Amino acid sequence: MKKYILLFLCLITVSGSFAQMQDFKFKFYGQIRTDLYYNSRANVETVDGLFYMYPKDKVRDPDGNDLNSTPNSNFYTLYSRLGVDVAGPKLGTAKTSAKVEIDFRGTGTSYSVVRLRHAYLNLDWGKSAVLLGQTWHPLYGEVAPQILNLSVGAPFQPFSRAPQIRYRYTNKNFQLTGAAVWQSQYLSQGPAGKSQEYLKKSCIPEIYVGADYKNGGLLAGVGIELLSLKPRTEVTFQSDFRDPNTGRPYPIDKTFKVDERITTLSYEAHVKYTHKNWFIAAKSVLGSNLTQASGLGGFGVKSIDEQTLEQKYTPIRFSSSWFNVVYGKKWKPGIFVGYAKNLGTSDALYTSDRIDAQVYGTGTNLDQLATAGAELTYNVPHWKFGLEYTLSSAWYGSLNASSGKIRDTHAVCNNRIVAVAMFMF
Repeated sequence: MKKYILLFLCLITVSGSFAQMQDFKFKFYGQIRTDLYYNSRANVETVDGLFYMYPKDKVRDPDGNDLNSTPNSNFYTLYSRLGVDVAGPKLGTAKTSAKVEIDFRGTGTSYSVVRLRHAYLNLDWGKSAVLLGQTWHPLYGEVAPQILNLSVGAPFQPFSRAPQIRYRYTNKNFQLTGAAVWQSQYLSQGPAGKSQEYLKKSCIPEIYVGADYKNGGLLAGVGIELLSLKPRTEVTFQSDFRDPNTGRPYPIDKTFKVDERITTLSYEAHVKYTHKNWFIAAKSVLGSNLTQASGLGGFGVKSIDEQTLEQKYTPIRFSSSWFNVVYGKKWKPGIFVGYAKNLGTSDALYTSDRIDAQVYGTGTNLDQLATAGAELTYNVPHWKFGLEYTLSSAWYGSLNASSGKIRDTHAVCNNRIVAVAMFMF
């Protein structure tokens, strides 16, 4: 890890010397962040528990003991960061700028490895601007909770950084946003698990269109997202073949090309108010298959072609909302509340005597999820210390194939405590 830091610093130094000769301006920044957490049970999570989502369901051993009821705790510095903001010379009438930011979270199950967070260039003509590169997903937007948990409100709050081409038009108090978005580190769920192949083979990027109103400390807006995936392009299965000489059957593999696609629409509304010591924010999302944005849901199979096994799909819809209030400057208490509800599928799921209902996604056996948290942070220039407590309750049950909803539910709870110390420069 040290060699990556030294390499990054050398690049900053060299680029800085060159930049000053070419009328560039740059700002080097970063943070050292330490996270200590405790959970009262096992959870759905990534980064070994740093990115927390919700408690896992009960799994019973032969004696009836819950295998997921074991507490867990750890301490990490993986979200320490280094970055540089660059302001370049004009390109025609456009102001140019760029950002590169890294942390040490890694990808998948690899930790303490350098990871790209942001890498984009921006052309700004005043009222309009074009961004090319990787940054926050438009559904994350400009309204996000101020909490210590590194999931920043997920799965209630969409969370993803993604490669995109984004256009923004601003006129007085109004801002319009349009973006074409691809996938890199945050991926959609499907028949092969998490993969960017579903969007890659679709040849249609994720599309977002949004509008915002800004006036003083008030920001309010809405957005629509379209996602079109190709879950599979071929399917292989075994079929009995009868030997013409002996008459004996034996299995052979048959592979068929299939043309599968699922296209979904999701909607979101957000509001934020800041004034002196107050921060008040909320967001509500009606999501269909937003697993690439750390959301709940996904899609299920609604029909199967008997000859080729080509499948047609229906989305699993989730309603997710959160509310966050923080007050103060030096000492800042805050509360966060989130709620998500499984609304089922648009069409009935396919079942037969031999095949159970098939679904792909995150939290597909969840009926509802509720989270409430309180925190207190101490903030002075370059330093932040904080403590946060969160109670999460997840209601699990069995799948009703006719509606895609969850029935016969039971609740599972997790108590989570996070302590954070940060030095920012």
